[in-house]
Amino acid sequence: MIAMLQPNDLPLVCLPLELPPEAAAELIAFLRELTEALERHYAAELKRHYDDIASARRQAAPNASPF
Repeated sequence: MIAMLQPNDLPLVCLPLELPPEAAAELIAFLRELTEALERHYAAELKRHYDDIASARRQAAPNASPF
């Protein structure tokens, strides 16, 4: 019996096995710029998310020292 592939069985991104150094540098620069653009675009949502996490942690351990 052959098992069927599931969506998570495959990698999200297929990277080339060999990439010239210049292309690797360009790829990294692009990914950094993309990350920065996403952070700028979703800044309010990200802040709200991390504030919610911090608030939940404070409520879970109200007497705990932050250090």
